[in-house]
Amino acid sequence: MSVAPLLLLLLFASLSPSSGAQLPNQGQAQDVPIATNGQVFPWDRMRLPKTVSPLHYDLTIHPNLTTLDFTGVVRILLDVHEDTDTIILHAKQMQISNALLLAPEGVRPLGVLEYPRFHQLGLLSDSVLIKGRKYEVQLEFAANLSDSFHGFYKSSYRTSSGEVRSLASTQFEATFARGAFPCFDEPAFKANFTIQIIREPRHIAISNMPKVKTVELPGGLLEDHFDTTVKMSTYLVAYIVSDFLSVSKTTQHGVKISVYAVPEKIDQTSFALDAAVKLLDFYDDYFDIPYPLPKQDLAAIPDFQSGAMENWGLTTYRETGLLFDPDRSSASDKLGITKVIAHELAHQWFGNLVTMEWWNDLWLNEGFAKFMEFISLDITYPDLHVDDFFLGKCFEAMEVDSLSSSHPVSTPVENPTQIQEMFDDVSYDKGACILNMLRDFLTPEAFEIGIIRYLKRYSYQNTVNSHLWESLTNICNSDGLDEGRMEHKQFCSKHHLSSGSSKWYADDELDVKAIMDTWTLQEGFPLVTVEVRGREVRLSQERYLKTDDPSLTEGFLWQIPLTYRTSASATTHRFLLKTKSDVLYLPEEVEWVKFNVDMSGYYMVHYAGEGWKSIIKLLQNNHTALSSNDRASLIHNVFQLVSIGKVRLDTALELSLYLSKETEIMAVTQGFGELVPLYKLMEKRDMAALENQMKGYIVNLFRRLIDRQEWADSGSVSERVLRSYLLLFACVRNYTPCVTKATQLFNKWKDSNGNMSLPVDITMAVFVIGARTPEGWNFLFEKYRHSLQMSVRSRMKTAMAVSPLQDKLKWMMEQSLHGAVMKTQDLPDVVVTVSKNPHGYKLAWDFLRANWHTLIKKFDLGTNSLSYMVNGVTNQYSTREMLNEVQSFFGSLTEETGSEMRCIQQTYETIEDNIRWMDTNLPLLQAWLDKHSHRVGMHVEL
Repeated sequence: MSVAPLLLLLLFASLSPSSGAQLPNQGQAQDVPIATNGQVFPWDRMRLPKTVSPLHYDLTIHPNLTTLDFTGVVRILLDVHEDTDTIILHAKQMQISNALLLAPEGVRPLGVLEYPRFHQLGLLSDSVLIKGRKYEVQLEFAANLSDSFHGFYKSSYRTSSGEVRSLASTQFEATFARGAFPCFDEPAFKANFTIQIIREPRHIAISNMPKVKTVELPGGLLEDHFDTTVKMSTYLVAYIVSDFLSVSKTTQHGVKISVYAVPEKIDQTSFALDAAVKLLDFYDDYFDIPYPLPKQDLAAIPDFQSGAMENWGLTTYRETGLLFDPDRSSASDKLGITKVIAHELAHQWFGNLVTMEWWNDLWLNEGFAKFMEFISLDITYPDLHVDDFFLGKCFEAMEVDSLSSSHPVSTPVENPTQIQEMFDDVSYDKGACILNMLRDFLTPEAFEIGIIRYLKRYSYQNTVNSHLWESLTNICNSDGLDEGRMEHKQFCSKHHLSSGSSKWYADDELDVKAIMDTWTLQEGFPLVTVEVRGREVRLSQERYLKTDDPSLTEGFLWQIPLTYRTSASATTHRFLLKTKSDVLYLPEEVEWVKFNVDMSGYYMVHYAGEGWKSIIKLLQNNHTALSSNDRASLIHNVFQLVSIGKVRLDTALELSLYLSKETEIMAVTQGFGELVPLYKLMEKRDMAALENQMKGYIVNLFRRLIDRQEWADSGSVSERVLRSYLLLFACVRNYTPCVTKATQLFNKWKDSNGNMSLPVDITMAVFVIGARTPEGWNFLFEKYRHSLQMSVRSRMKTAMAVSPLQDKLKWMMEQSLHGAVMKTQDLPDVVVTVSKNPHGYKLAWDFLRANWHTLIKKFDLGTNSLSYMVNGVTNQYSTREMLNEVQSFFGSLTEETGSEMRCIQQTYETIEDNIRWMDTNLPLLQAWLDKHSHRVGMHVEL
């Protein structure tokens, strides 16, 4: 699954969105479980027993899009592993009728008990089901289509003539298949599914597999029969009943690819279709395992909570994640759409073919899919320069991972809220970053051999962490080669590799499991302190943690694959740091040393002694001696070290001065990412003078780069994304040349009734300026309401939420909650954008509190959407008063209303960190700005 791409640029965000909370272990019920009829329920654990397992589901579903409910019947073929007279499975909020056991001896009724707390059904047989035999159970059921974004849920869209049309779609990951049909809703209970869907002739039905026939039923209804699926987990089952149209192509490997969308948007599907064909062919070759289904559908769903979902053979997406208009979509949209398709198609192997045993190892699915976005696009779409954006994922992960409320990549979870909370920056982004570090450590060729072996060895099975590490160890032994390809054999003979050793470490050093367990089984990440004394380099490691409690950093030790470069040589040197401290010797004395080359490792570096001074000197005199990733990581590290008191703020600000010469996107955006939050904290306090001084410093630092930007769509993808970013920043910050130009363009566009074609990359800047007046805001809203271009609507929505007009901001949040004019799926983005708006942050906090109970029903406890709102709305507060207000509200909740969510703990920690930062650094900041304002000529009107 792909978490929804954030529409907010760093410029509005102080901290990256993070994830949810850990509930206490609830594997065991506190007391005797009582079923809804008052009887004792025969099972008292949240996880299902392993006495029986499903082999095959025969499922018929009949949704009614008028009454918004559905009926169905499921027949499940069971394999019995222990003698039992009870079958425990899942069902949530559905009426079960007519439960039958289809045994060799004949058909018999089953007793049915329901235990809603764990979403469980108990089927009671009057005779024992015998170990080793197979039985079938048949259940009839009925339920309402869900009005959240999970399970079998209703969605709708408005045509250009104003007609509202309904459809029904599914989202079963992680624990929502049980709301659509009775099933064994855990990933390890894999089975085959044969699905039939009953519909009206005006609709079509699609599912995981191709349709094999359609049967006419009495009453003018049709029943579509779909081919039987491969063996898979329940969370990957999917079906949609809608009036969608489709376009299709076939891959080189003979797989039919189709993209489905609402009829009026079908002309925006060709880019996604071509991308899907190209990427599925790439993965087919890269993994050396043919895609096992005859087709792959991609469907754009009008109401969708996350970014996309990898259902096998029928991937589903937000409309903004799939639809592309070559004339109206931006370079950033193109990058985002291609990445999300690459992510979901990677899942067809990582996740679908090989699935984690349980949700504690979700990162095996999501970290890999996030990582493969970058590997695949680097090769298939080199023009997207996807490498320019990978580092941002590691910085986002570190933001969450630097709090004591973080969790290990692989962490125990039991209940649905805990499971939902695993879909966070740690599972996705940290997962991808530690895989990237391992690939760099093992070499890309050795890594590829290992993951192909992993996929081949565990196809159609479930895995745990250690299975992956075993597959990446001894990659050139006969076992690996028997399963591998000819180029792998050539690689092994060329490098004389045995036992997986690369050229720089000894055989006895390579214990992949021992190394990677330190990265997956403990939370957080290391800070490596480097001190150069002549030719001697002293190294030490500790946990990086934003806390004033030093005891929380004790007892952590990582095996860190260090890389470094020096002024004396362009070679990347490597060293595996396994101990708390160690010493390296350089062949000669050097002017500077840079550790974590290109930041391929998931750790921060502190240069003790004169180390930062030598790096600042290098950046000021010859910054291109280091790669842009190296420069971005230095900016990130130095400012993060200020937070924990390792580096003085004035040292970090001295380093930032070099940014006036910077032109590369990753380093520029990281500069903004560290400097903008400083004045965002001040906006929530009454300190306008210092706030404006800080804003002036940032505008002047980047003024030369801003002035160089053309107001046109030209250059590479990275240049275009950067242009959009810079002009938007300049306009929001009232940089006069930018505001003047944007005002002229908005007025021209408005005078043409929106028909004039604006360069796509500058539209955000233009819209933001236009939305500042009531007339401009109203015009923008009318265009938003009638536009069929999803990316244009998205930019208009963000611009309207950045407006200083408070009544409009309030109205937008209310409309998004209501869902008729503005989609509820967009509410988290709207609320968080309003909260970053200096005129709206109080409104967003009041809205979150007032509507909390509605929000947790709509978005479900533990979801990324909820934690994004909780963190987004609160993470720029920096006073005791606001901390008390936040604690007072969240402290009044119960476990059922979310009090145990991890995001609440993160929020408290973040505000406390902000308070500490302000207390320590405000006088330093004031003094530094006073002293250095002349160096960048700060005289901007703000």
